[in-house]
Order: sequence, then C-alpha cells, then structure tokens
Amino acid sequence: MINRSAENETDRRLFLKSAGVAGLGVVGAGALGGAAHAAPGGVSDGAVLNFALNLEYLEAEFYSYAAFGKGLDDKLTSGKGKKGGVKGGRQVSFATPAIRKYAEEIAKDEHDHVAFLRKALGGAKVARPAIDIEASFTAAARAAGLIQPGQTFDPYANEDNFLLAAYIFEDVGVTAYKGAAPLISNKTYLEAAAGILAVEAYHAGIVRTSLYSKGLQDAAKAISNARDSLDGKSNKDQGIGSAAGKANLVPTDKFGIAYSRTPGQVLNVVYLNPKSVTKGGFFPKGVNGAVNKSA
Repeated sequence: MINRSAENETDRRLFLKSAGVAGLGVVGAGALGGAAHAAPGGVSDGAVLNFALNLEYLEAEFYSYAAFGKGLDDKLTSGKGKKGGVKGGRQVSFATPAIRKYAEEIAKDEHDHVAFLRKALGGAKVARPAIDIEASFTAAARAAGLIQPGQTFDPYANEDNFLLAAYIFEDVGVTAYKGAAPLISNKTYLEAAAGILAVEAYHAGIVRTSLYSKGLQDAAKAISNARDSLDGKSNKDQGIGSAAGKANLVPTDKFGIAYSRTPGQVLNVVYLNPKSVTKGGFFPKGVNGAVNKSA
C-alpha cells in the first residue's frame, strides 16, 4: 500500500483513509520554516511533527518531574496555540539505583526530543498545551481496574507506580511514530522521526523489562486491556507476559513487526476516551495544532 500510494491521487486518498487520517487539515505555507512539505492527501509534515511534539511535551514533563523534580524550562514551551500549564508532578524516591538511572536517561532523551522538534518546526512549532499528570493517571488506573472508585493513583509515589505510568506512554509512543511515518513526505524529517521511534522503542524495552523483573505482569496486562478498550475494535495491544508463562517483552505481530496506531487512535488513548473528541485525559484542553481530534 505504501508503494501504491505514490501512483496516483486515488490511491493516495485510499491510503490515507486506511491510515485513519484523511481530512486532518493542513498547516499553513509557513510550516517548517517556509518549506511546506506536504504528505499525500494534504497532511503537511508540519502537522505530523507538531502532533508528535504534543506527545513529546507530555512525556518530557512526566519524566522530568520523576527524575529531577521539575518540568521543562519555560523557553521550551512557547509556540503557536494556547500555552498551558502542567498539573501534578514531583520527584520519585527510587528504591532501585538502576531504575533511577533509567528515569534520568529517559528524561534527558525526551527533553532532547522536544528541543529537536521545536527547532525542526521553527516558527510553525506549537506551544505546550495544558497537561494533567495528576487526575489523568487516577482515571487511567480506574479504567484499568488497578484501583477502586474513590481511590487515587499517584505515579510518583514509588518506583513501581512510576514504571506502570511510564508503560502507558512508551508503548503508545512507539505505535504513534510508526503510524505517523507514512504521512511524512520529506526524507530528512522521516529519517529523524525514525530515529525518535527507535529511541522510544529502547525506552519501551527498558520499561517492559523492568516491570517483568518486578513481577508486575498482571498490572501491565490490565493497562494493556484498558488501552485496547480506548483505541478501537482491534485487539493488538499486548502485555508483558504472565507470571506463569513466557515473557512478552517485545510486542509484535506474527511477522515480528511492531503495530501502528493512527493519530486519532493515539489521541483516544491520551484523551482517555474511545469517542471522537478534541480534549480530555492527559490533555484537558486538547493538543495544539491541526491534528487534534481522536478517532
């Protein structure tokens, strides 16, 4: 389908429709510093990269607070659209030195992703939207059945909670970049996105392995099922294995290939809503940019 998408306009439209992104809209001609590279069907590279930037803001804030007790520098949060604050977040008291080091390294990577995408987008970059890393985790944990009504889930209370919270993000990040890759027309930006995808996959592997070593397979499976309940009828999301069975640290299809989520499906997960909406969950006022509606 990727090869055929370049043959003619009809095939390009069919490809975008199958990817779930037809009609997302176009970033203006000033995108990417004046080079308005457009993916097939009119979804510009700027729109795709700004969609990714919103997700990187969320990950960077989550990890930065966990590792260092503070969020992004203010200079890394400006841009187009309404700038929002961050609710929640504090430093985790890690019991395991290795997991603390993991958190610090991942936080640095996510910080660098934000800085890189902002530089690549130039004047077209979007501002950090309002982010909730407090009530949203409680809602996600309730949806997964990890806590009961009336209870709260604090992702910063201990390293186990931190790893479970990170698991929500990392698997979604991998599938998001893979799903967005066919929408990027400029090879330079495509290579950069592939590089970020690889890093997110490394992060996911660290988190999944750490959860497995701690025997948190059942909790991870509950989160996986919750994500599956949000992003459509397909049942592709996978846990990390079972306590009695073999490990499943690398979630793939029968061909050993990681699966994809469309931008709309990714927003279903981070908005914590299976319906077509423009805000909720981790982004209480929505994300900034042209790609902002869940599937």
